[in-house]
Amino acid sequence: MPSDQLSFVPVVLCGGSGTRLWPLSRNGFPKQFLVLHGNQSLFQMAVQRLTGLSSADMHGTAPMVITNEAHRFLAADQLREINCYDQAKLLLEPEARNTAPAITLAALAAQQNGEDPVLVVSPADQVVTDRQAFTTALRTAIQCAARGAVTTLGVTPTHPETGFGYIESGSTNLDSLGGLVVRAFKEKPDAQTAAQYLAAGNYHWNSGMFVLRASVWLAAVKTFEPAIHERVHMAWAQARIDDHFVRPDPAQFVQAPSISADYAVLENCPGSDFAIEVVPLNAGWSDLGAWDAVWQLADKDGHGNATLGDTITVDTRDTLIHANHRLVGTVGVQDLVVVETADAVLIGKRSESQRVKDIVNTIASREREEHLLHRKVHRPWGWYDSIDEGEHFKVKRIMVKPGASLSLQKHHHRAEHWIVVSGHGEVTCDDKVITLGPNQSTYIPQGSIHRLANRTDEPLELIEVQSGSYLGEDDIVRFEDHYGRAGA
Repeated sequence: MPSDQLSFVPVVLCGGSGTRLWPLSRNGFPKQFLVLHGNQSLFQMAVQRLTGLSSADMHGTAPMVITNEAHRFLAADQLREINCYDQAKLLLEPEARNTAPAITLAALAAQQNGEDPVLVVSPADQVVTDRQAFTTALRTAIQCAARGAVTTLGVTPTHPETGFGYIESGSTNLDSLGGLVVRAFKEKPDAQTAAQYLAAGNYHWNSGMFVLRASVWLAAVKTFEPAIHERVHMAWAQARIDDHFVRPDPAQFVQAPSISADYAVLENCPGSDFAIEVVPLNAGWSDLGAWDAVWQLADKDGHGNATLGDTITVDTRDTLIHANHRLVGTVGVQDLVVVETADAVLIGKRSESQRVKDIVNTIASREREEHLLHRKVHRPWGWYDSIDEGEHFKVKRIMVKPGASLSLQKHHHRAEHWIVVSGHGEVTCDDKVITLGPNQSTYIPQGSIHRLANRTDEPLELIEVQSGSYLGEDDIVRFEDHYGRAGA
């Protein structure tokens, strides 16, 4: 890299559960991994936006992704799809502690070679429709941050929105490259206050994106939240690092206070020793925080309907229909959200879509599982889809990726019958190893130590029929595992 080029690190915050987009977004497959606009997931679009910022005078390094340990293979698979996995580094949180500890991890990782790059921090679950305007604003923010300013991106408001926090700006600094002085951060307002902000003209929606040097963040978090600084430093000092995954020490990391970057640092900067600026962003930004936002961004028919999947609409207006598995028909309705999945259906007013989280909370309080996993569950080796079950049986459709294998395992309470549909699988059962092709099957007795592997370069699909007194996913003892789950 030429000595006169600025160096920056794209940092993608890939946490959160996106409960307002249930039933499509769930704890095991959250919002950022969904394709809700275009043909890529929100996470993939965020990575590509940040890695596309490099220019003649600034150079971006490989992206840094902060995600939960449980989502590491989802993130890795989606990075592979956009050819970013080989260069990326994934920082794995053993437990979600909000964004301030996460960014502290990223700052420490960015400085590990004695450098002090600019961090370009973005959530993984947003949409930008004007890529060029986004790039221009972020490059301006990088230049502001390079000279020491904490720099935020403030979205130019288009209406009096009550669902976002606001940033109040002042005049441009004399030596600024385009940033405005931040006077204050404002909480989500009521409708009257939001209208006043819009009329004033110097308020911006808080995008959750910000840019600053790693050293500036570490100094600020040490000043305003020393407990986060201390615990994350200790967790980083004992981190386990391989080619792609960085695991901070869990015992130390979980003791870091769970606080957002806004509360911990940014809101404390105005009037302090840490200069803070906001760069206006007018780039078709949306955080897709609820189904109404998805409808607003989507392509619509002549009646204002946004539909995906197998749908029929009769006398229907201004409605979002998301059909995933079955035909969904509507008659004589208006301003609705209808989202159909294999195991749950959501129907509600678009204007009330923020309240979907109340359904998720109710599901959790009743100890149901529909907020945790889809019927189709992704695993590091592939996926399984539970297509039928009864009192003493369960039927799954299973796909094993090329070169992947399940753990060497046994079950105390169930037997399994495997029928290969396509591809070829290697089956280990106690002391026997066989290979099965299409229309061939085998039986795994209860208590047998077994493994299923795909040694080919084609996907393996099979039907699994379980039978036994207990069929829960926790009836598994792992002896060997390629994904770090042995003993779990």
